[in-house]
Amino acid sequence: MKFVGDIAGLLGTSGLWHSSLQYAALLLLPALGGVISERSGVVNIAMEGMMLTGAFFAVVVDLSTHNMGLAVLAAMVTGGLMALIHGVVSIRFRADQIVSGVAINIFAAGLTVFLVNRLYGISDVGSVPGSDTIPNVTVPLLSSIPFVGKIFFEQNLMVYIALILLVLTQLMLFRTRLGLRIRSVGEHPQAADTAGINVYALRYGAVVTSGILSGLAGAFLSIGIANTFVPNMTNGRGYIALAAMIFGKWTPIGAFVATLIFGFGQAIYDANSSIHVSQYLLSMTPYILTLVVLTAVVRRSSPPAADGIPYIPGAE
Repeated sequence: MKFVGDIAGLLGTSGLWHSSLQYAALLLLPALGGVISERSGVVNIAMEGMMLTGAFFAVVVDLSTHNMGLAVLAAMVTGGLMALIHGVVSIRFRADQIVSGVAINIFAAGLTVFLVNRLYGISDVGSVPGSDTIPNVTVPLLSSIPFVGKIFFEQNLMVYIALILLVLTQLMLFRTRLGLRIRSVGEHPQAADTAGINVYALRYGAVVTSGILSGLAGAFLSIGIANTFVPNMTNGRGYIALAAMIFGKWTPIGAFVATLIFGFGQAIYDANSSIHVSQYLLSMTPYILTLVVLTAVVRRSSPPAADGIPYIPGAE
């Protein structure tokens, strides 16, 4: 009963919902990238590694230049480069996309630990503190509204960017010619090719876009939330973003709803000092939610018809 009372008390605090939205935005960025990539027909489970690489290089550039904008740009570029590797292996050489993604995740984890040690002399359990942070934005007047003001109008800049990208991605995929072409190469690439659409170019563009968004999420994590880099600090968030995309049935709005659920789970864990239950049990909350969601939804979800299938011109 004490636990139930603690949870009920937390639900009435704006801080919990503020953190939930922040963590949802963190997951939303790679989830949007995953939607774009898989709508084009390329499975991208390497978002974990792309996030981790982006988080690391954001801190490196931040420490070197003391310029937050350059740090974020570096994270996006490195995330995009990792995605390009995945694209070349998966699209050009038609390798198994799951294997390629797992390999990139393992490579990113090893690379960042190696570079942390070589650049800063820190072991794989140490941390590299950043010098600048992505700023919070306080909207005048609106932020003073009781309860909801803190939740919606005192957020990190990256939260607002993620929400804007959510709207733009939804419109691009379902209201523009480009979105129609992306969806067509993910459903029936042979027909799209016959219609004069460059299947390879669209798939490369979609995969690299997913890497850029994942790198952006990495920067948000390291210099927006934690203000430090810790080896393997993404801690499975790339996989949770993938689960959110599946829960959302490969749509941006659906993925956002899922990230809100997972963000709530993370916020509950962060508030463990207010809840009389083991912090180790609370730390499992986001992952338990992931398993529950996948179990309940995955059988009723249908990915794009050509998702994960390499395109071979002339093949039926």
